Amino acid sequence: MFSENKKQNKAKNSSNNTRNLIGVTSKIIGDITSEGDFRIDGILEGKLETTGKIVIGNQGHVKGDIICRSADVEGRITGSVHCKELLSLKSTATIDGEVFIEKLEIEPGAIFNATCNMKGIKALNNEADSKKKNSQTAS
Repeated sequence: MFSENKKQNKAKNSSNNTRNLIGVTSKIIGDITSEGDFRIDGILEGKLETTGKIVIGNQGHVKGDIICRSADVEGRITGSVHCKELLSLKSTATIDGEVFIEKLEIEPGAIFNATCNMKGIKALNNEADSKKKNSQTAS
């Protein structure tokens, strides 16, 4: 009985600990949804949504939107970033777009060409919901 529960819990935890990699020589065009962590050393053109952490290596480039728990960026992002926790920009990082975050860490040398909203994800979601309700009641 107890060994079955351990196996089930292990299976649940292993999907959350999954690490995905887009290598230096890879270019992916399309949207990705995952529950695991991601490391991008190549190019991704599309939306990346994960409940895990994203690491964008020095040669990595994301052209699209990112939704994640947290992110460490050494490479480049062109698009919007939604981090529920911490967005950390290393000295080699470049961001062009919009950033919606809880916490921000920027090393000297990083290029930050973005509008930044630090209300927190919950506040942004509540604000979006109230705007939807207001527009529906006005119709």
